Amino acid sequence: MDADWLVFHPDPKKPDFRLPAGAVDAHCHVFGPHTRFPFAPQRKYTPCDADKNQLFALRDHLGFARNVIVQATCHGQDNRALLDALDAADGRARGVVSLAPEVSEQTLSDMTERGVRAVRFNFVRRLVEKTPHHIFHEIAQRISRFGWHVVVYFEASDLDELAPFLAALPTPVVVDHMGRPDVTKGAGHSEFQRFVRLMEEHENIWTKVTCPERLSQSGPPYDDVLPFARTLVSRFPQRVLWGTDWPHPNMKSHMPDDGALVDYIPRIAPDPAVQRTLLVDNPMRLYWPEETPT
Repeated sequence: MDADWLVFHPDPKKPDFRLPAGAVDAHCHVFGPHTRFPFAPQRKYTPCDADKNQLFALRDHLGFARNVIVQATCHGQDNRALLDALDAADGRARGVVSLAPEVSEQTLSDMTERGVRAVRFNFVRRLVEKTPHHIFHEIAQRISRFGWHVVVYFEASDLDELAPFLAALPTPVVVDHMGRPDVTKGAGHSEFQRFVRLMEEHENIWTKVTCPERLSQSGPPYDDVLPFARTLVSRFPQRVLWGTDWPHPNMKSHMPDDGALVDYIPRIAPDPAVQRTLLVDNPMRLYWPEETPT
């Protein structure tokens, strides 16, 4: 792994906050093991191994019932590690993959059967090479026929450029990590309010109120991120998700305690009914609709 790589917390606390029954960790990853699932040659970073068994052990320790596993850029478009985790999860995990434009219909069908429900489009330049929007749009059209949705990852400064593309996508769209706001500017700043307006104008756009440890400039307990997450949870309670982001790739300042991150949830969603919507109802509606009452 990279010399400056921070390994995930070896002994996270048991959360004080008791998760509602059926809670979903809606954003996490698996890395390797690299001896079985090699990292992509074109990767921008080399992580530690963080395999499915470690992820499932964390799920049980924290009190989650299910996971949504997101393909990490270190594996590129080779989704084998993710699919292997889905196969072992006994229906308790869903997947978000990365796809090449030439992916076959049969592959999409097989992935659907194994639990994939979304494709991720990454626009963060330090992590991936730029892909023309029309290629992503073509992929979105193809996966929409399988009932999938699109997950997007971008920096807040890129939103004006991306907004027309996001608005034109034919599926639900889930934005990672609140669109990565610059928390030093405050939640009232025009940059974050631009993201709020995007969600107001497009009811198919969701967001993950995740990664206070990644966005914070002040560090634990991440008070500077609270106004952003609280705004989105209160304004769009039916279109927000939460996840640990384990094993926290590319963290440089510190490695968070995942139990402490779970204890952050009632600070952004104080009401038990809203907590259940955030942690159970919303992810189930998006990733396990066949189990969701209509």
